Amino acid sequence: MAPVYLLDVADSRLALRFWVGPDGRFMALCNSRITPAKALADAQALPFSHTYFIQTAMPLQFATRLNNVETSAIRELFKLLGKPGIISFAGGFPDPAMFDVEGIREAVNAALTEEAGATLQYGATEGHNPLREQLATFMASKGCQDVAPENLIVTTGSQQALDLLGKTMISPGDKVIVEGPTFLATIQCFRLYGAELISAPIDANGVQVDKLEALIAEHKPKFVYLIPTFGNPSGGMLSLERRKRVLELAVKYQTLIVEDDPYGDLYFNAAPPPSLLALSPGVPGSRELLAHCGSLSKVLSPGLRVGWMIAQPELLAKATMCKQFSDAHTSTFAQATAAQYLKAGRMPATLAHVRKVYAERALAMGNALRKELGDAIEFVQPQGGLFVWARLTGAGGKVKDGGELAKRAIEKGVAFVPGAPFYATNPDLSTLRLSFATADVAKIEEGVGRLGQAV
Repeated sequence: MAPVYLLDVADSRLALRFWVGPDGRFMALCNSRITPAKALADAQALPFSHTYFIQTAMPLQFATRLNNVETSAIRELFKLLGKPGIISFAGGFPDPAMFDVEGIREAVNAALTEEAGATLQYGATEGHNPLREQLATFMASKGCQDVAPENLIVTTGSQQALDLLGKTMISPGDKVIVEGPTFLATIQCFRLYGAELISAPIDANGVQVDKLEALIAEHKPKFVYLIPTFGNPSGGMLSLERRKRVLELAVKYQTLIVEDDPYGDLYFNAAPPPSLLALSPGVPGSRELLAHCGSLSKVLSPGLRVGWMIAQPELLAKATMCKQFSDAHTSTFAQATAAQYLKAGRMPATLAHVRKVYAERALAMGNALRKELGDAIEFVQPQGGLFVWARLTGAGGKVKDGGELAKRAIEKGVAFVPGAPFYATNPDLSTLRLSFATADVAKIEEGVGRLGQAV
């Protein structure tokens, strides 16, 4: 018998030695795993041995920046939602029944009739000019009177605006202040670019500005990221007094403030205070230190992927450059559709309808939580947005860990998102986020009833 050696050239740890008989058949393994050096030495010493080199797939060497992020806990949770009969309060998206399908259809037809070439052709990276004009008018209706079309760029959803801010502003090791809790995708995005995230505490009135100021003074962040109006996940609303203080802090410390405002139009009763952008003319010097991100995803259609960013010219120019080699431009078809929809004047009626429906569902969820869970849960009744942000108290010996309750809830046929992943630092394990957007009142009451059984 002659020994045969297999050496893996892709993996220096792998070498196999085995014996074959005179007829070439496999006979036996001998020291099945030995070092390649030993195998080569043996093969060279034995003239009747044979050495074969094999190539296995080389493992991919991924970018080290991926070590800073992990798979979204929400996406992982969705894998569990295939169970029949699950009532989901987990998603952060609007109810498709709220989409103005007829209005969007008319907008598509108008775009293809009036500007077919531009609708179907490549476009400017900054955005389709008719849409930029309509968005400037839309912002003016919300108190931002001095926004011209050239002051904004169109992005593929407001999430791309946040990604562009990460690309243009964050170098590895830079500090960025976010709310605790905050939008999960923002945590992942900013960490991908190497940011060290600092959490600023919030309460029912939004970020606590005194503590925010202390953090700005201590850490000198590259920027501060806030969702002042009906934030995801907190649903909190920054008070008018605190909004003005945030702008004053921007000027005092010469720190960029990023205002993310995808939910500001989804108020239920009284309108919220004006956005930071709308208030900035009253705080001299603050406008140049403000980047405002908006979106049509929550009020018109997330499938269109239309967002925008308003900022100082230098920042917009850098963001446009990064967008150019990222996706060239947001879909001109989607942009032309959105422009025609806004031009047709259908948005006010659409907003009135979705506000009414979401207000009913938010009230139903709040009432059901108080009825079914009682003092085992604490929350502030939302005045807008898509979410109830709650904290388990553990009263009466009931579950106090949001992650543990999520597992129990799935077994009872209801899903929500535990709150811990929404914290960049120091997570509160007792928190949870419940979305009332996609379930009708009956389903909300049934689902919260199941949650009461799980707790």
